[in-house]
Amino acid sequence: MRTARRYIAREIYRSTAVVLVALVGLFLFFALIEGLDKVGQRLTLLNLFYLQALDIPNHLYELLPIGLLIGAVLALAGLAQRNELTILRASGVSGLRLLVALWLLTTPLVLGAFILSEFITPAAELRGSESRLALMGRTDGGRLSSGYWFKEADDQGGTRIINIGQLTGKGHVDDVVLYEFAADHTLRATVQATDGQFEQGRLVLRDLTETRIHPQSAAALADARIPAAPISELVHLDERSVPTSLTPERLIARILTPERMAISDLLDYIRYLKNNQLQADRQEVALWRKIAYPFTLLVMVTIAAPIGFMQTRRGGIGLKVFTGIILGVGFFMLNQLALNAGMLGDWPPWATALVPSLAGQALALLVLLGMEHRHPLSLWLRQRRLQRGAA
Repeated sequence: MRTARRYIAREIYRSTAVVLVALVGLFLFFALIEGLDKVGQRLTLLNLFYLQALDIPNHLYELLPIGLLIGAVLALAGLAQRNELTILRASGVSGLRLLVALWLLTTPLVLGAFILSEFITPAAELRGSESRLALMGRTDGGRLSSGYWFKEADDQGGTRIINIGQLTGKGHVDDVVLYEFAADHTLRATVQATDGQFEQGRLVLRDLTETRIHPQSAAALADARIPAAPISELVHLDERSVPTSLTPERLIARILTPERMAISDLLDYIRYLKNNQLQADRQEVALWRKIAYPFTLLVMVTIAAPIGFMQTRRGGIGLKVFTGIILGVGFFMLNQLALNAGMLGDWPPWATALVPSLAGQALALLVLLGMEHRHPLSLWLRQRRLQRGAA
């Protein structure tokens, strides 16, 4: 069985690699065609190729489950067409035992997917975001028309809201506005700075204008009389250091897609959001989806097993590959539907991430068990009909 397992693994790895190269190449081609409109004086064609190359790990991460499904169907269909699976089944190897062998040979792919998910993809996404900021002055996600917004507690028991007009990479920011509130939620001061630099534990603002509001300003205005002292003070400073819990990594986490972040970075960002009473549902769902990602590969192999084991006389491989593509696209759409429905319906994050995979795994196992016991079940039903006829 060990020799057969190695042979099947070699066939599946080879087919999966061919499918992944084709799928990633297709996605890169369309992305390159779309990006040609952005080529100009600031973004050259060479820069565009560089940005597309940085997207390869992301495409590989997203397409690996579908590529594994189609590759496994191709490999198993080829083995079935050459009657090699029939020989294995005739030698006493059951369908469930073959499925366990498929799960075992998927283990290296699971380890590779973990390395891709935790190290390669986050590094490429981070580098790609910084490069887009430097080359195009913007990145793809996380920015409103008014810029980027952050909220945190300050060292005086109040709240600080930070608005950043532009991120330029490596913790450097432009057009910074700070709104500082007291513990009773009254506005204490506003700060406008031309640029700033996030370092470990502090934000250094340069060329700033600070408007300090007197604590009794609301009461003075409520009296409808001219106050005896100014209720606000305008101060110009060359530099000011502000203690902050934000770091360059958390700034980048704000603009990254949560599914492309490492688990450690996601945990840190979720902790930051919860400590500042901010919504973290999207990040928690992404965390569970990353945890469930290796299980998704096992689901793909389980779905491929009954399709590949099916014996067809004509057009077997073409029909099986088409079925595999339809199931892969359907599973992807089910995942996206569960994500959107879970966010709208406030489902638990683990349910949003795991329900599609568990449903796909259960359905594939039922189909495989039905194929495995089809002949004994048919014989039993036939005997029952004969007994009823004789009675």
